[in-house]
Amino acid sequence: MLKIMQFTKYHALGNDYLVLDPKDAPELPSPEEIVRICHRNFGLGSDGILYGPCDSEKAEFGLRILNPDGSEAEKSGNGLRIFARYLYDLKLVEDAPFSVETPGGIVTCKVDDGLESITVDMGRVSFAMDHIPIDGPEQTDHNFGQKLEINGESYTVYIADIGNPHCVVPLPEIGKEIACRLGAPIETHRNFPKRTNVQFLKVIDRNNIRIEIWERGAGYTLASGSSASAAAAVAHRIGLCGRAITVHMPGGRIGIEIGDDYAVRMTGPATRVGGMDFDLEALDFSPAS
Repeated sequence: MLKIMQFTKYHALGNDYLVLDPKDAPELPSPEEIVRICHRNFGLGSDGILYGPCDSEKAEFGLRILNPDGSEAEKSGNGLRIFARYLYDLKLVEDAPFSVETPGGIVTCKVDDGLESITVDMGRVSFAMDHIPIDGPEQTDHNFGQKLEINGESYTVYIADIGNPHCVVPLPEIGKEIACRLGAPIETHRNFPKRTNVQFLKVIDRNNIRIEIWERGAGYTLASGSSASAAAAVAHRIGLCGRAITVHMPGGRIGIEIGDDYAVRMTGPATRVGGMDFDLEALDFSPAS
């Protein structure tokens, strides 16, 4: 058994991932191992693990996205930009578009020459309820948005899917405190039997929005590409923004372009932090209870 697991760490606007290459680790870590590896105090510390490149029959590369609680995500915009940067750093891709298969669908990525930014065609945002496991009322063109009771208060929320589920909550003012107070109760609300990502949205003007993010399986997060995509699509859908939207997050900004069919193109950076070794001794250490 290997005594060391080798990772490469990147961040996308403060949302950090460890990349684990299957050639270095043929077997996926167990959920318990993932929790320990991602732990900020007892592990390497990250918002998740990207396992790839994996084989794919439908795309040039395959990718699996693992949350720090050991669960698996269908899609991650920041994770995809980081994975694209990783492939570029390994010289497996150049500046031409390439395809990546995730459990949430196939996307197209492009690393701009000079690594200034990475563009991902994230796929189409759907507002149809049959795309998302939800026990709430139907969301239709004539009934877009629904009421959600949280901690004794009623909030208007909008459901969106871009290969993974999102619940967008427009508010006049947002902040970390609101995201941390309301994020978990919404993520685990009975209406979402498989949980959901949550975005707290403030519209600045027709081309700018701010969001605070509570990510399913990760908690409060500085930035999220799929969250930015879903929130921008909802802001456009309810008529508050145009098609070109800059999404401002605590970690930085992402550019979103929304097509006629709500296909989303996301553009933003990804930064390499460095190589990291995880000693398997850390898996055996149990902190005092």
